[in-house]
Amino acid sequence: MKKMPNKGTRRTSDAGVVLNRMTGDDPILHRLVETARENARVGQLIFDARAKAKLTQKELAKLAGTTQTVISRLEDANYEGHSLSMLGRIAAALERRVEIRFVRSPRGKGVVLTKPQPSLAGSRSVPI
Repeated sequence: MKKMPNKGTRRTSDAGVVLNRMTGDDPILHRLVETARENARVGQLIFDARAKAKLTQKELAKLAGTTQTVISRLEDANYEGHSLSMLGRIAAALERRVEIRFVRSPRGKGVVLTKPQPSLAGSRSVPI
């Protein structure tokens, strides 16, 4: 693991900068951080869609044929067990669809999740 920056390094409270300093050039640590970010993004997407629909976790669970506990777990940033079938059930309950895209990440590795943008002229996605 990389040593902490020396006294000449500028102080910051930016979490991204701090994480980069802590992980250094270690590809394993970078992948772990990216996986955590991906899980947090999926959980946030579920939460945002549920909130936009003005549903409680219990109400969404009933519509998706699961329990409130499962919805809570799926919205948790630390949860790593998101399944495509469950995401599909949640999307259907919210009258949405799941969209998956393979796009090149900034470093050429990993996954970048995208959020579909409404457009009559065709499909367009932006990184989230």
